Amino acid sequence: MTDPVTTVEVTGTPSYQVRIGSGVLDELPASVPDAAQRLALIHPPTLAGRARSLHAALTASGREVTSIEVPDAEAAKTVDVATHCWTTLGRAGFTRSDVVIGLGGGATTDLAGFVAATWLRGVAVIHVPTTLLGMVDAAVGGKTGINTAEGKNLVGAFHPPVLVLCDLDTLDSVPADDYVSGLAEVVKAGFIRDPRILDLVEADPRGATTPQGPHTRELVTRAVQVKADVVGVDLRESGEREILNYGHTLGHAIERHEGYRWRHGAAVSVGMVYAAELSRLAGRLSADVVQRHRALLRAVGLPVTYERDAWPQLYETMQIDKKVRGSRLRFVVLDDVARPARLEGPDPALLAAAYGEVAR
Repeated sequence: MTDPVTTVEVTGTPSYQVRIGSGVLDELPASVPDAAQRLALIHPPTLAGRARSLHAALTASGREVTSIEVPDAEAAKTVDVATHCWTTLGRAGFTRSDVVIGLGGGATTDLAGFVAATWLRGVAVIHVPTTLLGMVDAAVGGKTGINTAEGKNLVGAFHPPVLVLCDLDTLDSVPADDYVSGLAEVVKAGFIRDPRILDLVEADPRGATTPQGPHTRELVTRAVQVKADVVGVDLRESGEREILNYGHTLGHAIERHEGYRWRHGAAVSVGMVYAAELSRLAGRLSADVVQRHRALLRAVGLPVTYERDAWPQLYETMQIDKKVRGSRLRFVVLDDVARPARLEGPDPALLAAAYGEVAR
């Protein structure tokens, strides 16, 4: 019997589908827009074999396919790599009716989306995320970007894909630490919008940490639905979408401090505990919910503390976070589970005190 496919509709302009299930990658050749004659398949070296198979299938569908291999992880998100992609598109004669395909984790889809957004002022992009982080976060929502020396994702564009294919079979080859890292974004979706996610993870933490777990499809689908609901009403982060950054202000600062050697989800995990402590110290969140953060994240193997001496550098880095308005830092906090809010211009002493709660 064919495994069922779940479809999440992302509304807005333009709208698109996220298809979730085993074997949905087989839908790709038939899903490419009819007008596209040339396809660019951007992928990391770790997926060279899968890229060759896709190249053959797409070529058999009558398209001219150019494969572009880019570095793995955050090393792909540089202006030099983007320039290499633009040069390749130019030499291939890419037109506005052609399509970029991003095959890989969140860094690959971020880069592929940015290349598509900037080539000829915007061509279509299809995302094929192959990691948990890519499926539940990076590939959905149209945020694209590259990093600079000053910070993560400071250069980018909003450019929604025309389709996202989340083939759950590809998760079987994801290293265990990378899979757990992606789980941080799933847990985040639970804290900001869908408490059922938290219940599922707490009921079976071990099962949540593997793609063979009993609730993998439901966890992926629920996390994708949370993001779809938010970006469908606020593509450009003018209001509602900011809640998706829960845990990311400190998280991004940690990533930069680590030279992007820390996994994104690990940094966001610490960032969520920090945001929860900030909420508590501001008188907005109960200690029980803060403890729930720690217990749940620890149960799946994610970190909840960071270096005590790093605070001055982290605080400086947060000053150029994308959510800063003027000189006022803005944090996504919680008033309760599924009740996200904002904290603007908090006293530096409050920020330091919250960091003291996650410092080791």
